Amino acid sequence: MKKLIVTTALLGLMAGAASAQDVVRMGTEGAYPPYNFINDDGEIDGFERALGDELCARAELTCEWVLNDWDSIIPNLTSGNYDTIIAGMSITDERDEVIDFTQAYIPPTPSIFVALDEDVDLSGGVIAAQTNTIQAGYIAAETEAVLVEFATPDETVAAVRNGEADAVLADADFLLDAVSSDPDLMVVGDPVALGGGIGMGLREGNDLIATFDAAITSMKEDGTLNALIVEWFGDDAVTW
Repeated sequence: MKKLIVTTALLGLMAGAASAQDVVRMGTEGAYPPYNFINDDGEIDGFERALGDELCARAELTCEWVLNDWDSIIPNLTSGNYDTIIAGMSITDERDEVIDFTQAYIPPTPSIFVALDEDVDLSGGVIAAQTNTIQAGYIAAETEAVLVEFATPDETVAAVRNGEADAVLADADFLLDAVSSDPDLMVVGDPVALGGGIGMGLREGNDLIATFDAAITSMKEDGTLNALIVEWFGDDAVTW
Protein backbone atom coordinates (compact mmCIF):
# COMPACT_ATOMS: atom_id res chain seq x y z
CA MET A 1 0.00 0.00 0.00
CA LYS A 2 2.84 2.39 0.81
CA LYS A 3 4.32 1.85 -2.66
CA LEU A 4 0.98 2.57 -4.31
CA ILE A 5 0.55 5.79 -2.34
CA VAL A 6 4.02 6.94 -3.34
CA THR A 7 3.33 6.07 -6.98
CA THR A 8 0.02 7.94 -6.92
CA ALA A 9 1.73 11.01 -5.54
CA LEU A 10 4.42 10.78 -8.19
CA LEU A 11 1.78 10.52 -10.90
CA GLY A 12 0.30 13.78 -9.70
CA LEU A 13 3.66 15.52 -9.76
CA MET A 14 4.50 14.18 -13.20
CA ALA A 15 1.13 15.19 -14.60
CA GLY A 16 1.74 18.73 -13.37
CA ALA A 17 5.18 18.77 -14.96
CA ALA A 18 3.76 17.57 -18.26
CA SER A 19 0.81 19.97 -18.33
CA ALA A 20 2.77 22.48 -20.40
CA GLN A 21 2.38 20.12 -23.36
CA ASP A 22 -1.26 20.40 -24.46
CA VAL A 23 -1.49 17.18 -26.52
CA VAL A 24 0.73 14.11 -26.40
CA ARG A 25 0.86 12.35 -29.78
CA MET A 26 1.06 8.57 -29.52
CA GLY A 27 2.70 6.97 -32.55
CA THR A 28 1.80 3.39 -33.47
CA GLU A 29 1.88 1.11 -36.51
CA GLY A 30 -1.69 -0.17 -36.56
CA ALA A 31 -0.66 -3.42 -38.24
CA TYR A 32 0.54 -5.75 -35.49
CA PRO A 33 -2.39 -7.53 -33.81
CA PRO A 34 -3.08 -7.99 -30.99
CA TYR A 35 -0.64 -5.21 -30.00
CA ASN A 36 -2.13 -2.64 -32.38
CA PHE A 37 -4.36 -2.81 -35.44
CA ILE A 38 -7.12 -1.01 -37.32
CA ASN A 39 -10.57 -2.33 -36.45
CA ASP A 40 -13.63 -2.62 -38.68
CA ASP A 41 -14.60 0.95 -37.87
CA GLY A 42 -11.26 2.23 -39.15
CA GLU A 43 -10.00 3.06 -35.65
CA ILE A 44 -6.74 2.19 -33.90
CA ASP A 45 -7.42 -0.74 -31.60
CA GLY A 46 -5.63 -3.45 -29.65
CA PHE A 47 -3.72 -3.96 -26.44
CA GLU A 48 -1.58 -0.85 -26.88
CA ARG A 49 -4.56 1.38 -27.65
CA ALA A 50 -6.20 0.27 -24.40
CA LEU A 51 -2.92 0.58 -22.50
CA GLY A 52 -2.03 3.98 -23.94
CA ASP A 53 -5.46 5.43 -23.20
CA GLU A 54 -5.24 4.21 -19.59
CA LEU A 55 -1.72 5.57 -19.13
CA CYS A 56 -2.80 8.97 -20.45
CA ALA A 57 -5.83 8.98 -18.15
CA ARG A 58 -3.71 8.16 -15.10
CA ALA A 59 -1.18 10.84 -16.00
CA GLU A 60 -3.98 13.34 -16.74
CA LEU A 61 -2.68 13.89 -20.26
CA THR A 62 -4.64 14.66 -23.40
CA CYS A 63 -3.43 12.17 -26.00
CA GLU A 64 -4.09 11.61 -29.67
CA TRP A 65 -3.07 8.68 -31.85
CA VAL A 66 -0.90 8.89 -34.96
CA LEU A 67 -0.32 6.08 -37.48
CA ASN A 68 3.14 5.55 -38.93
CA ASP A 69 4.77 2.76 -40.96
CA TRP A 70 7.18 0.63 -38.95
CA ASP A 71 10.26 1.20 -41.10
CA SER A 72 10.23 4.96 -40.39
CA ILE A 73 8.73 4.93 -36.90
CA ILE A 74 11.93 5.90 -35.06
CA PRO A 75 13.08 8.60 -37.54
CA ASN A 76 9.65 10.21 -37.43
CA LEU A 77 9.72 10.19 -33.62
CA THR A 78 13.09 11.92 -33.50
CA SER A 79 11.98 14.47 -36.11
CA GLY A 80 8.98 15.43 -33.95
CA ASN A 81 6.04 13.95 -35.87
CA TYR A 82 4.77 12.48 -32.59
CA ASP A 83 5.92 12.25 -28.97
CA THR A 84 5.93 8.53 -28.21
CA ILE A 85 6.20 5.18 -29.90
CA ILE A 86 3.82 2.59 -28.48
CA ALA A 87 3.98 -0.11 -31.12
CA GLY A 88 5.23 -3.44 -29.82
CA MET A 89 8.80 -2.13 -29.83
CA SER A 90 11.34 -4.25 -27.97
CA ILE A 91 13.89 -2.46 -25.82
CA THR A 92 17.38 -3.01 -27.24
CA ASP A 93 20.79 -1.42 -26.71
CA GLU A 94 20.92 -0.36 -30.38
CA ARG A 95 17.62 1.50 -30.22
CA ASP A 96 18.52 3.00 -26.86
CA GLU A 97 21.43 4.77 -28.54
CA VAL A 98 18.93 6.76 -30.63
CA ILE A 99 15.87 7.13 -28.39
CA ASP A 100 14.97 6.63 -24.73
CA PHE A 101 12.58 4.02 -23.36
CA THR A 102 10.20 3.81 -20.48
CA GLN A 103 10.32 0.71 -18.34
CA ALA A 104 8.88 -2.34 -20.08
CA TYR A 105 5.10 -2.73 -20.04
CA ILE A 106 5.31 -6.28 -21.42
CA PRO A 107 7.97 -8.66 -20.04
CA PRO A 108 10.48 -10.27 -22.42
CA THR A 109 8.61 -12.85 -24.49
CA PRO A 110 10.01 -15.40 -26.96
CA SER A 111 10.15 -15.08 -30.70
CA ILE A 112 9.12 -18.15 -32.67
CA PHE A 113 9.41 -19.61 -36.15
CA VAL A 114 6.28 -20.46 -38.13
CA ALA A 115 6.25 -22.49 -41.34
CA LEU A 116 4.10 -24.76 -43.50
CA ASP A 117 6.34 -27.82 -42.94
CA GLU A 118 7.76 -29.10 -39.66
CA ASP A 119 10.93 -30.25 -41.49
CA VAL A 120 11.81 -26.80 -42.82
CA ASP A 121 15.50 -25.86 -42.78
CA LEU A 122 15.79 -23.03 -40.25
CA SER A 123 19.58 -22.91 -40.27
CA GLY A 124 20.15 -22.58 -44.00
CA GLY A 125 16.78 -21.82 -45.53
CA VAL A 126 15.03 -18.56 -46.39
CA ILE A 127 13.57 -16.82 -43.34
CA ALA A 128 11.19 -13.86 -43.46
CA ALA A 129 11.16 -11.06 -40.88
CA GLN A 130 9.84 -7.54 -40.68
CA THR A 131 12.33 -4.80 -41.57
CA ASN A 132 14.17 -3.12 -38.67
CA THR A 133 13.09 -5.67 -36.08
CA ILE A 134 15.14 -7.61 -33.56
CA GLN A 135 14.13 -10.77 -35.41
CA ALA A 136 15.62 -9.52 -38.70
CA GLY A 137 18.79 -8.57 -36.84
CA TYR A 138 19.01 -12.00 -35.27
CA ILE A 139 18.64 -13.85 -38.59
CA ALA A 140 21.25 -11.64 -40.26
CA ALA A 141 23.84 -11.75 -37.48
CA GLU A 142 23.35 -15.05 -35.69
CA THR A 143 22.36 -17.59 -38.36
CA GLU A 144 23.41 -18.82 -41.78
CA ALA A 145 19.87 -18.52 -43.13
CA VAL A 146 18.94 -16.16 -45.97
CA LEU A 147 17.01 -13.19 -44.61
CA VAL A 148 14.15 -11.68 -46.62
CA GLU A 149 12.65 -8.52 -45.11
CA PHE A 150 9.19 -7.08 -45.53
CA ALA A 151 7.66 -3.76 -44.54
CA THR A 152 4.71 -5.20 -42.61
CA PRO A 153 4.26 -8.26 -40.38
CA ASP A 154 1.38 -9.55 -42.50
CA GLU A 155 3.70 -9.64 -45.51
CA THR A 156 6.14 -11.89 -43.64
CA VAL A 157 3.42 -14.46 -43.03
CA ALA A 158 2.18 -14.14 -46.61
CA ALA A 159 5.73 -14.87 -47.82
CA VAL A 160 5.57 -18.25 -46.08
CA ARG A 161 2.13 -19.01 -47.46
CA ASN A 162 3.14 -18.23 -51.07
CA GLY A 163 6.54 -19.93 -50.95
CA GLU A 164 8.79 -16.86 -50.93
CA ALA A 165 10.16 -17.90 -47.54
CA ASP A 166 10.54 -21.22 -45.74
CA ALA A 167 9.61 -19.74 -42.37
CA VAL A 168 8.96 -16.47 -40.56
CA LEU A 169 10.48 -15.31 -37.27
CA ALA A 170 8.47 -12.83 -35.18
CA ASP A 171 7.06 -12.24 -31.71
CA ALA A 172 5.20 -15.30 -30.46
CA ASP A 173 2.17 -13.20 -29.54
CA PHE A 174 1.75 -12.10 -33.16
CA LEU A 175 2.49 -15.42 -34.84
CA LEU A 176 0.37 -17.55 -32.54
CA ASP A 177 -2.58 -15.39 -33.56
CA ALA A 178 -1.78 -16.12 -37.22
CA VAL A 179 -1.40 -19.85 -36.57
CA SER A 180 -4.75 -20.02 -34.78
CA SER A 181 -6.50 -18.63 -37.86
CA ASP A 182 -4.68 -20.76 -40.48
CA PRO A 183 -4.54 -24.56 -40.05
CA ASP A 184 -1.73 -24.84 -42.59
CA LEU A 185 0.69 -22.83 -40.45
CA MET A 186 2.63 -24.42 -37.60
CA VAL A 187 5.23 -23.48 -35.01
CA VAL A 188 8.60 -25.07 -35.77
CA GLY A 189 12.00 -25.17 -34.08
CA ASP A 190 12.84 -23.71 -30.70
CA PRO A 191 11.80 -20.32 -29.32
CA VAL A 192 14.41 -17.55 -29.47
CA ALA A 193 14.86 -15.13 -26.56
CA LEU A 194 15.38 -11.59 -27.89
CA GLY A 195 15.11 -8.07 -26.45
CA GLY A 196 14.47 -6.70 -23.00
CA GLY A 197 10.70 -6.49 -23.03
CA ILE A 198 8.48 -3.96 -24.78
CA GLY A 199 8.38 -0.32 -23.75
CA MET A 200 7.39 3.13 -24.97
CA GLY A 201 10.00 5.00 -27.01
CA LEU A 202 10.49 8.76 -26.62
CA ARG A 203 12.98 11.36 -27.77
CA GLU A 204 16.09 11.46 -25.60
CA GLY A 205 15.69 13.62 -22.50
CA ASN A 206 11.90 13.95 -22.79
CA ASP A 207 10.31 14.58 -19.38
CA LEU A 208 7.33 12.47 -20.40
CA ILE A 209 9.42 9.35 -19.74
CA ALA A 210 9.10 9.87 -15.99
CA THR A 211 5.38 10.58 -16.39
CA PHE A 212 4.68 7.36 -18.27
CA ASP A 213 7.04 5.35 -16.04
CA ALA A 214 4.98 6.38 -13.02
CA ALA A 215 1.74 5.43 -14.77
CA ILE A 216 3.12 2.04 -15.85
CA THR A 217 4.32 1.38 -12.30
CA SER A 218 0.89 2.18 -10.88
CA MET A 219 -0.74 -0.29 -13.31
CA LYS A 220 1.74 -3.00 -12.34
CA GLU A 221 1.15 -2.42 -8.65
CA ASP A 222 -2.65 -2.50 -8.76
CA GLY A 223 -2.81 -5.49 -11.11
CA THR A 224 -4.52 -3.74 -14.01
CA LEU A 225 -1.56 -4.19 -16.36
CA ASN A 226 -1.50 -7.97 -15.87
CA ALA A 227 -5.28 -8.07 -16.34
CA LEU A 228 -4.94 -6.16 -19.61
CA ILE A 229 -2.17 -8.48 -20.85
CA VAL A 230 -4.30 -11.55 -20.13
CA GLU A 231 -7.35 -9.93 -21.77
CA TRP A 232 -5.49 -9.40 -25.06
CA PHE A 233 -2.95 -12.24 -25.08
CA GLY A 234 -4.69 -15.03 -23.20
CA ASP A 235 -4.33 -16.88 -19.93
CA ASP A 236 -0.91 -18.28 -20.90
CA ALA A 237 0.62 -14.86 -21.53
CA VAL A 238 3.75 -13.85 -19.65
CA THR A 239 2.79 -11.33 -16.96
CA TRP A 240 4.46 -9.31 -14.22
